[in-house]
Amino acid sequence: MTAPQGRTSAAPASSGHTPRRTALSVLAGALAAPIVGTPTPGRAQPGTDWPSQPVRYINIFPPGGATDTLSRLYCAKMGEIAGQQFVVENRSGSGGTVGVDAIAKARPDGYTVGLGSIAPHAIAPTLYASLPFDAARDFTFISGLWQLPNLLVVNNDLPARSVPELIALLKANPGKYAYGSSGIGTTPHLSGEMLKQMVGADILHVPYRGGAPALLDLLAGRVHLIMDNIPGLLPTAREGRIRALAVTGPRRSPAAAELPAMAEVLPGFEMTSWGAVCGPAGMPGPVVARHSAFAKRALASPDLVRGFQELGATPWWTTPEELTSFRAHEEARLAPLIRASGARVE
Repeated sequence: MTAPQGRTSAAPASSGHTPRRTALSVLAGALAAPIVGTPTPGRAQPGTDWPSQPVRYINIFPPGGATDTLSRLYCAKMGEIAGQQFVVENRSGSGGTVGVDAIAKARPDGYTVGLGSIAPHAIAPTLYASLPFDAARDFTFISGLWQLPNLLVVNNDLPARSVPELIALLKANPGKYAYGSSGIGTTPHLSGEMLKQMVGADILHVPYRGGAPALLDLLAGRVHLIMDNIPGLLPTAREGRIRALAVTGPRRSPAAAELPAMAEVLPGFEMTSWGAVCGPAGMPGPVVARHSAFAKRALASPDLVRGFQELGATPWWTTPEELTSFRAHEEARLAPLIRASGARVE
C-alpha cells in the first residue's frame, strides 16, 4: 500500500471527533475558502496560464471511501492555490482500471487529470491478462499525493496479541485460519500473501466485494484476520471490537503510533497503498511543471497535512521524474508476489 519519499512524522492533532469527521471538517473549510490568484489568460507561452478554467479530477474509486475524502481534500486545496476549481468525478470499477482508462484517453491539455494508485499502475499490469491501457506509456505522472499503510487486525477470540504470537499460531495450525480482503489483487489481499510467503504459513484467503463485508465477517468470526487500509479499521479497533496488532508500512504510522510496523518483526515487509496525480500521456511540459509546483504547496499546507494524517495517510510529494521511476519500481517489486499468489484476472 521501497522507502517512499516525502513522509512526515508529525503526530496528528488531537481532536474530540473521529478522524473522518475531522478530515471532513477540514475539507468543508477548504471548500468555503475564497479562490485567490486567478491567472490572467492569453499569455504567449502555452501552459504558462494553466489553469484558466476548471480542472476535472477523476477519482478511480467509489465515493465515500478514504481515497475519495483524501482526493477531495487535495482538490479543495489545489483550488485555493491554482485559482480554479478542481472538480472530483468518481469513475470506479475493476480495481481502478475503469477510471484510469478514462484518464489515459482524455485530451492531454491538463484539464483532465486524476488519481493514479498502486492498484491500476503497479498491480494491474501483472494481475490482468490484458488491459485497455499501458500503465507506463499512456500517462503523464505529475506528483505523488499520499502513502497509506494497511492495519493488521484480528478477531478478539483469536489467541494472539502480537505479531510474533500470530505468526506462531498460524504456523502451528496450517489451514485452520483464514484472512479476508477487499478483493483479489488489492493491497489487503497482497498483504496476506506477503505474510504467507515470508513466514511459510498456510492461511486461507477469502476475498470480498470491499472492505466493509470483510470486516463484518471478521467481527462474526468467519475470518480471523484482515490487513486493510487504516481508516476502515482503526475506529472499530479503538472501540475494542477487534484487536489491532501492527501497520504494514515500513515504519510506524502517525495515526496509530502505539502499534509496531510489520517490518519490526519481519524485515522487508511493506505493503503501502499510495495515491498520485496523473494525466494522459503528452501533457505540455509547462502545465506539468505548474501542476507539480502547486501540488508541492498543497501537500505542505498544515490543514491538508492534518487532514491526511487523521485519516492515516502521509502527504507525499514527488517530482514527475521521481514518480515515474517509483511506479516502475513498484510494478517490478510486486510482480513476483502476485505471480506466486496465483492471482490472475482473465
